[in-house]
Amino acid sequence: MSGHSKWATTKRHKAAVDAKRGKIFSAISKDLTLAAKDGGGDPTTNARLRMLIQKAKTANMPADNVERAIKKGTGELPGVVYEQLLYEGYGPGGIGIIVEVTTDNKNRAASDVRSTFTRNGGNLANPGALQFTFTKQGQFTISSDKVSEDKLMEVVLDAGAEDIKNNGDYFEILCPVSCFNAVEEALEKAGIEPDDAELAWIPNNEVSITDPDVAKKITKLIDALDDLEDVQNVYDNSDMDDSLLD
Repeated sequence: MSGHSKWATTKRHKAAVDAKRGKIFSAISKDLTLAAKDGGGDPTTNARLRMLIQKAKTANMPADNVERAIKKGTGELPGVVYEQLLYEGYGPGGIGIIVEVTTDNKNRAASDVRSTFTRNGGNLANPGALQFTFTKQGQFTISSDKVSEDKLMEVVLDAGAEDIKNNGDYFEILCPVSCFNAVEEALEKAGIEPDDAELAWIPNNEVSITDPDVAKKITKLIDALDDLEDVQNVYDNSDMDDSLLD
């Protein structure tokens, strides 16, 4: 998934996302294992694990897969040791891209990410070259047919949310990382189920893209990165209209 609003990209590429169901299951499994390793296997005391279990249900991931992933994290089942890595690079049009990777083979991941940038008109940057142009924040996306904007504001602002964006058919809530669990718990208490919830890299400023050729090249690069086995998330600072991709 890519962009500062991954919901929009998911909708735009719904067919592609459906075709990548196996990749989605793999990504969620890795996250479940890491969440269980860091915070324990009990979702009642591990908010991140609870959120990921709900994410797995939304993706129709089999319950057995979820249970195995959690048990690998708690050590009840043998499993590989994952590393979480961050890569930064530039894409067509000068856009900035942050790539989150979870891998059991650091060399493979680095080679795959570097070659994908190169093959698709981009280049990998040095560590730290782009992080300052993004801010790590909690991000929740909620379909607008689930709740009114006034009700949503009432629920999340007191929990620490800093911004609520009305994007027509969905709301995007942003909050500091330190308030992620509080916002998640406030939504749960109010009976509002997010369509997606994560700690995301949100661009501080966006690069406007108006050239259809550049827009298509950006999308091709991001899709290619998304396809890589070890890539969990891709974030970019491009601002372009979907009509450019028609």
